[in-house]
Amino acid sequence: MKMKLKPIKIGKFTIKNPVFLSPMVDVTDLPYRLICRKAGVDYASTEMLYVDAITHENSATKKHMQTITSEKIKIIQITGNNLEEFEKAIPHLKKYDIVDINCGCPSIRITGNEAGSFLLKNPEKIADIIKLLKKAGLTVTAKIRLGFENNNVLETAKAIEKAGASLLTVHARLATHSNKIPADWAWIAKVKKELKIPVIGNGDIDSGRKVEEMLKIADGCMIARAAIGDPDIFYRINCYLKTGKEIPFSFERNIKYLKLYLKYCKKYKFYNLHRIKYISTSFFRNMQGAAKLRQKAMSCKSLEEIEEVVKSI
Repeated sequence: MKMKLKPIKIGKFTIKNPVFLSPMVDVTDLPYRLICRKAGVDYASTEMLYVDAITHENSATKKHMQTITSEKIKIIQITGNNLEEFEKAIPHLKKYDIVDINCGCPSIRITGNEAGSFLLKNPEKIADIIKLLKKAGLTVTAKIRLGFENNNVLETAKAIEKAGASLLTVHARLATHSNKIPADWAWIAKVKKELKIPVIGNGDIDSGRKVEEMLKIADGCMIARAAIGDPDIFYRINCYLKTGKEIPFSFERNIKYLKLYLKYCKKYKFYNLHRIKYISTSFFRNMQGAAKLRQKAMSCKSLEEIEEVVKSI
């Protein structure tokens, strides 16, 4: 049975498909976003970037800020803790249609002990960031968890809406929870009941059936881990939403996306070999001979060598 999908309004912008690709560090660079868009995604953001790296025009950060015209709605995800740094970053953010504030990354290695999910300890700080960016004329959204060590999701969500955010994504775990602890979707439903702005649910979504369940309690859903090495998941989900039937995973279809990813890396000059190996080998999961393929790819010394490994599949 076909499911009727409702477009999501984010400020003046409309996202037709309510199934979003989550911003992910070391994954959602331009080439990866483009293959996920080919698979059927409308919402695809840059990976999380630091405002101070943006203002200091760090070369790697500038590369990860790259978008192209075919990305009709350009979305950047940022984090930080210092309001002055956010203010300095505003001129660099003006070229994006949507600016998403990351208040959900739990990794001290990635965020230090002030940004990402550490912001959840101070909902008013998040509100101040949103107000600052809104005052500059930016369309602002936020991504949060249920809390840092303690659940304060309703307080945080209300502060974010009051500050003027146009959309909120809720990852239904605490920052201190590992992915082995099931996401508590009941809290997403509670947030949705309290807010007037669109609410996107995130956590443990890996099939069309789970998307359907999430869309019963939220305006949309966001897919993270399940999309690493499997952009085809968006194609399968869209088929499910149109027909009500799950279609099987296709290695053949998915490897085409990997070849396209490598092609885009060349075209747009993304030559971070460590990242390319990480993403490429993630496509080999559950494949016959995966261990040997992974070993071959990890020993490659160039993008061209990785292409040869993929061609051999």
